[in-house]
Amino acid sequence: MARIIVRRFLILIPMMVVLSVISFVIIQLPPGDFLTKYVQEMEASGMQVDQAVIDSFSRLYGLDKPVYVQYFVWMKNFIMHGQLGRSMAWNKPVTDILIERVPMTMMISVLSLIIVWIVAIPIGIYSATHTYSLQDYVFTFFGFIGLALPNFLFAVVLLWLVYSRTGYAITGLFSYEYLEVGWSWDRFVDMLKHIWLPLVVLATAGTAGLIRVMRGNLIEELNQKYVVTARAKGVPETRLLWKYPIRVAFNPIVSTIGWMLPALVSGEVIVSIVLNIPTMGPIILNAVMGQDMYLAGSSIMILSALSVFGTLISDLALLWLDPRIRFD
Repeated sequence: MARIIVRRFLILIPMMVVLSVISFVIIQLPPGDFLTKYVQEMEASGMQVDQAVIDSFSRLYGLDKPVYVQYFVWMKNFIMHGQLGRSMAWNKPVTDILIERVPMTMMISVLSLIIVWIVAIPIGIYSATHTYSLQDYVFTFFGFIGLALPNFLFAVVLLWLVYSRTGYAITGLFSYEYLEVGWSWDRFVDMLKHIWLPLVVLATAGTAGLIRVMRGNLIEELNQKYVVTARAKGVPETRLLWKYPIRVAFNPIVSTIGWMLPALVSGEVIVSIVLNIPTMGPIILNAVMGQDMYLAGSSIMILSALSVFGTLISDLALLWLDPRIRFD
């Protein structure tokens, strides 16, 4: 097992280099750049931008250099100084933007993920062990509704219900008076009043999907010959259930950690916009649309890196969970 871990870590190094190149190339693919778009917007509004100002901005952000030089400067600053360039739209270091947004994004995403697992896994196990019962049909019905209902539409409906009943709009994570102040007990309590809505919205579709996955996996395992044999030998049902079938049914769920990690950072973009949540999702969307190349490229690279590390974590968790994999 140690050999497998070392080999995977050695593979990560060239893979991260390739991901950084791909991330930088992707954001360079659209024609033009941030400065070109900015000048076009200024001229469309009737304002003329002096060529000297354009040249000054080009030198400031390195847009006057070839693409490969921009990439090496970007990587050099990251490796030597831990800096990912300067955002053109925000006019501040990309690292500062990420530090502001990533912790809040991960807090919301992790809490919603915990809710999903706490709710979905027991329901999925119950549905699999009580197949075609009334409760199974009820869970299946609400599960399909959760899968079919778009999260952003569910968010709009909840916003309308809360506002129509209380007259209070609960968009964002803080009330106006707590937006720019430091952390305190009052600010924490105010956040709790707002955070439940995005948690409910984000957990709905995830819970519905995970119930179906857990139910299907466990039903398949319960029909295996080793389960039938164990029952015939008189192994108690609870012990039989938790000894092997549930552990094996967890394999596909554990294998999804690879795409869960980038989802924790990016979050639900449309839901974040609808609920006015300060997460990374809207930042990434605006950076890509505005061709803010350092912010967009850094965000894409981080999401790609999280996918790689998430896949590694999934593999290691599967090795621990299912001994059969170690012998393949």
